[in-house]
Amino acid sequence: MATFETVTTADGAVLEYLVSGPPDGRTLLFQPGTPNSGAAFRAIVEPAAELGLRTVSYSRPGYGQSTPRPGRSVADAVADIEVVLDAVGAQEFVTLGWSGGGPHALAAGALLPERCRAVAVLAGVAPYPAPGIDWFTGMGEGNLEEFGAALAGPAELDPLLESFAAELATVTGEGVTEAMASVLSPVDRAALTGEFAEEMAAALRRAVSSGIAGWRDDDLAFVQDWGFDLNKISVPVDIWQGRQDRMVPFEHGQWLAAAVPNAQAHLFATEGHLSMLSQMPALLAELAG
Repeated sequence: MATFETVTTADGAVLEYLVSGPPDGRTLLFQPGTPNSGAAFRAIVEPAAELGLRTVSYSRPGYGQSTPRPGRSVADAVADIEVVLDAVGAQEFVTLGWSGGGPHALAAGALLPERCRAVAVLAGVAPYPAPGIDWFTGMGEGNLEEFGAALAGPAELDPLLESFAAELATVTGEGVTEAMASVLSPVDRAALTGEFAEEMAAALRRAVSSGIAGWRDDDLAFVQDWGFDLNKISVPVDIWQGRQDRMVPFEHGQWLAAAVPNAQAHLFATEGHLSMLSQMPALLAELAG
């Protein structure tokens, strides 16, 4: 079992991180969703280890023990990524960003091309606005409410997230499906069971254990300028998306695949947001290659 460690940045902030898998393996930086903390999901860590990848995951500022950084942009994650990579002795890496981790993985590809060798985005959110698509169409009720509040600003977003976080603070594996009910398609509801449900509940509890700062600052960053140009990304990028996704609509994945130069699209008619974990062996094999 991986245990959280911490590293202090040059400006005195703390970042927590996890390391799993072969100590001498190539580094896979897993960037989890929103809200979430650094996590070692078995469905990711085990197939990664079989490919010789060491999985590193960290909690973005405001989640878990990581010091909040109000007003951060998506691009600001790159400085934190470098601190974590240096702490674990990784010069080069590949990165997987899931959901809200997707934009941050793309930031690594855009702004750290000398260290980031490839990017995979799993059900990643597109920038707001994304010309040519309705950014909200297909989202479940909870996400419609959340991102509508994010566009309105902290005065509306903060009390909403406080109410959500109060439920997640004690969520269990048994209760996590109900807590996420408004954004679960049938295929995702079926996927959120057993060990994975327990892992997700634990990551959500940790994410809000010190408040809503990480969640709020993620949401605000998504609907503002990300701080880098998608069309300048030169490293290999693969976009993985399912049509049954009620958290991040299918059109977001299609849009990203068209916006990132030479990106490869892996689009699935019958997968959702969580059920896409079934594609993880193929995704990681592509990324490792």
